[in-house]
Amino acid sequence: MYDYLIVGAGLFGSVFAHEAHKRGKRCLVVDRREHTGGNIHCDEVEGINVHRYGAHIFHTSSREVWDYVTSLVEMNRYTNSPIANYEGRLYNLPFNMNTFYQMWGVITPAEAEAKIAEQRREAQEKMASEGVSEPRNLEEQALVLVGRDIYERLIKGYTQKQWGRACTELPAFIIRRLPVRLTFDNNYFNDTYQGIPIGGYNKLTDKLLEGIETRTGVDYTAHRAELSVMAHKTLYTGAIDEYFNFKFGHLQYRTVRFETETLDMPNYQGNAVVNYTSAEVPFTRIIEHKHFEFGTQPKTVISREYSTEWKPGMEPYYPVNDAANSNMAAQYAELAQAQRSMLFGGRLAEYKYYDMDKVVASALNMARKEFQEL
Repeated sequence: MYDYLIVGAGLFGSVFAHEAHKRGKRCLVVDRREHTGGNIHCDEVEGINVHRYGAHIFHTSSREVWDYVTSLVEMNRYTNSPIANYEGRLYNLPFNMNTFYQMWGVITPAEAEAKIAEQRREAQEKMASEGVSEPRNLEEQALVLVGRDIYERLIKGYTQKQWGRACTELPAFIIRRLPVRLTFDNNYFNDTYQGIPIGGYNKLTDKLLEGIETRTGVDYTAHRAELSVMAHKTLYTGAIDEYFNFKFGHLQYRTVRFETETLDMPNYQGNAVVNYTSAEVPFTRIIEHKHFEFGTQPKTVISREYSTEWKPGMEPYYPVNDAANSNMAAQYAELAQAQRSMLFGGRLAEYKYYDMDKVVASALNMARKEFQEL
């Protein structure tokens, strides 16, 4: 009945379905969730688009990807400028002249540079006294990059909550570099283009899937045999280990738990994203959703985010790219390449962390290759 069965109505599957549909292909999109959009899905609460699966900010330096998305929906001018709250004191992120003024009272780039250099030197001398030439863990790596003050207030507690383990137990490569700006620039991303779809991300998903048969609440794994024979080819965007029935074991992830509440006030924190960097605060950040779209509603909706260890059955978020998981993912990828009449793509099928623009670019590239346009 169909040319393509697309498993997963998230961003990757929706872009591929849209491209196939434009070329006259008959597509069926299925998703086990009761909604489309995958993790960019929004719920409307009190007139506010609530990012159910965490904050998503579209940013890219690819003119092609930006033009593609804006041909489907209009984007607003949202710029991600998060704030860090450490024991009740506020600091701008990423690390820039505003941060250094708040941290030390310095007002010139030269003063800030000298202060950072002094603290970096202290860390390097301490390592040298212990006979260590290269950072052995994330803590040492951070100290030699930005010094103790920034590390203790803005990195240590937050990172330990994110990963569920001490910074001394995390590998140094996680933060090989930390951006330090000697300008008063609070824009978190360096990309050329940035924004949120006006009206929320559901507008984008709906436009991508317009005119395409889509069935939600359908579990492909449970109905694989009957679904697969309905199409000449299948694009699978789900978890790669699940597709192969966990033959080599379960790939590991970090996941996120949310506590979302509606508050009877127009403005809770004055910013879309506030990170809580003290280890004593159990959540990593609070998202106030209305600020992504400059909302003026009389009420507001906030979500507290808790980073937790992933277990089978929980929503997978961030792949754990250590040696064991990388080797296991490579084994699954090898099996995937041998599958005839199957395509695999997206963050779960490839076991990769993808920003949204990279998801769009990857899906477009797959479509061009599939339709022999490269």
